[in-house]
Amino acid sequence: MMLRRPFNGISKLRHFLQVLAFTLVVATIQYAFMPDKPYGPPVVYSILIGTFTWAVIDLGRELIPSAAETGWPHGWQGMALVAGGIVVGYVAGTALANALCVYYFHFYPPGTSTTGSDQRTSILITAIAGLVGSYYFYAIHKSAYLEDKMAEARMHASEARLKLLETQLEPHMLFNTLANLRVLIGTDPARAQEMLDRMIAYLRATLTASRSTQHPLSNEFDRLRDYLELMAVRMGPRMAYTLDLPEALRDVPVPPLLLQPLVENAIRHGLEPQVEGGHITVRASTRPGANGPLLVIEVNDTGVGLPGTLPTPGPGQSFGLTQVRERLATLHGASGTLDLIAASAGGTSASVVFPLKSAPNP
Repeated sequence: MMLRRPFNGISKLRHFLQVLAFTLVVATIQYAFMPDKPYGPPVVYSILIGTFTWAVIDLGRELIPSAAETGWPHGWQGMALVAGGIVVGYVAGTALANALCVYYFHFYPPGTSTTGSDQRTSILITAIAGLVGSYYFYAIHKSAYLEDKMAEARMHASEARLKLLETQLEPHMLFNTLANLRVLIGTDPARAQEMLDRMIAYLRATLTASRSTQHPLSNEFDRLRDYLELMAVRMGPRMAYTLDLPEALRDVPVPPLLLQPLVENAIRHGLEPQVEGGHITVRASTRPGANGPLLVIEVNDTGVGLPGTLPTPGPGQSFGLTQVRERLATLHGASGTLDLIAASAGGTSASVVFPLKSAPNP
């Protein structure tokens, strides 16, 4: 794939400074082999030849379509550009250095000519330095391209894993809801009909929502409200809920269906076993962290609370919480946590914490 890159002045300046450092190294090495001669002339020649060579090659790349993976022209065009840069750099740099060394720095008297041996040495040094410098920039461009591709591959892998976890979670929620609906059909057909209507509305809203790996926190709370309304049909007055979402956090991006398993867990293991039911509160807030602000989402219930000794979960019993932890780990690594603790006033508090991301620009 060939492309023309937009001109990047900062990148060119960085390359030029690297070339200057390289030319000083070349001049120092040259002086080390000829300690009887002054240090100034090798520096002048090296800097000027290196600068002209860099200008022809690096700036010339902007005029020729380059390979995306290296930033350099393919085939004979790339080789011709390097060869032309070395030739032009040597001729132009030597001519200007001759004039400066004689008429400005006065290293040599007027009329001084370069011997054949010195000229051959200078040409050899220029060719080697030009090839080494060109390969260096070629290598760092290719390395940067490969690093970008690896980062892109990791991002796509994370997105694919998140979508897999989400698609596993949606049937889990649906099966539990259908099981509840089956019970109501036999005991209270009217409420079963209402619950079915709510479930259809919930699924329609979920399926028509964005299928990306992230959506605004306000959308997550909307889906949560739909789910709680669905559960309220089955539990009636035994369940009440409060959703507390500050305006400043409405557009914060979060994974879809992040909170639904926590609310389902609170209903199933907190409110349902309690005769009088209870209240669920979902609250979003922020707090400072070591590497920046953290988003904190709490799901609190006034149910039976955590047992003194947690039983070994049966098949599917901890599926939702496991999915939440895996999705947090995929997105945020060790920075994303899920903690279940006994609430001070009774019941259970589930707390999800991960780095706060700013809302995307519209």
